[in-house]
Amino acid sequence: MKLIRPIRLGDLDALVAMAESAGAGFTSLPPVPEFLQQKIELSEASFAKDVIVAGHERYMFVMEETTTGEIGACCAIEAACGLDEAFYNYRVGVTVHASRVLGIYNKVPTLYLSNDYTGTSVLCSLFLKPSFRGAGAGKLLSKCRFLFMAQFPHRFAEKVIAEMRGVSNDAGHSPFWEGLGRHFFTVDYDRAEHIVGMGNKAFIAELMPPHPIYAVLLPKTAQDVMGQVHPQTAPALHLLEQEGFRYQGYIDIFDGGPTVEAPLHAIRCVRDSHLFPARRVAATQAGGDSLLIANTSLRDFRCALAPLTPDADALEISDELADALEVADGDLLRTITL
Repeated sequence: MKLIRPIRLGDLDALVAMAESAGAGFTSLPPVPEFLQQKIELSEASFAKDVIVAGHERYMFVMEETTTGEIGACCAIEAACGLDEAFYNYRVGVTVHASRVLGIYNKVPTLYLSNDYTGTSVLCSLFLKPSFRGAGAGKLLSKCRFLFMAQFPHRFAEKVIAEMRGVSNDAGHSPFWEGLGRHFFTVDYDRAEHIVGMGNKAFIAELMPPHPIYAVLLPKTAQDVMGQVHPQTAPALHLLEQEGFRYQGYIDIFDGGPTVEAPLHAIRCVRDSHLFPARRVAATQAGGDSLLIANTSLRDFRCALAPLTPDADALEISDELADALEVADGDLLRTITL
């Protein structure tokens, strides 16, 4: 059984291995053991912290195969971004150049360096090993975070965003970076992404031009990938779109990937999830809808996927699933149909 739970320090080696295999563009988890250990320690402190409003907390989860103990995936939520260092995006706007005398009217896409998403909650650090893919694992990994947010909404901002990985090749070549960023940073794309992933973001403001940039002046290869996702990221984007996330004209300043957003309480899994008391049985009947099922614990949060149909007053779950979710008879479960 594949189970989602909060990360713990003993998962460090598995997290380093996933970060090493992720490749360029996976900026929030650079493969540096000391840095990743700090991420785990921050997550453990965030789960243990009493929170009134969203702040510097970061909640990280891993997917574990319960029969083997193997860790094959991770994901995280940053409670509120940009509170200590500026959080940058490009806002894709429009500048109009017109001449009534010449009969010319041109709308020109323009990039504005922006901090508009400061204070929003960010979905990040999603990675799924190829050996773990299939049987709904991607849906479980992506959407488990929404049941956690539904249970503890006061820990998050009113708006939730996700920065999607932009287009780059296996060698770490990004057309958007080559067409724009390289002119101001004079370093390779993967090096710049690594610097940002390590939390050194101040250099962005120091080196990037503060003035609007006319997109039509960029090479066509760079223009073509603005707002486009990496092929490997397309499934993750589709899952977010199912939940109500939409692109609103903001892109990453390095690879041009889109940022998608949704109001917290409008996310489908947050809005439509329900609470049912658990009813433990020796075994459940086969069939039913694919349900995302989570306990309501903060520090011991658990989430799994199972084909079940809730009754009007309870959700029957097998002893095996109940043990995995760490619930007893009558404990509340938060569920949503996929």
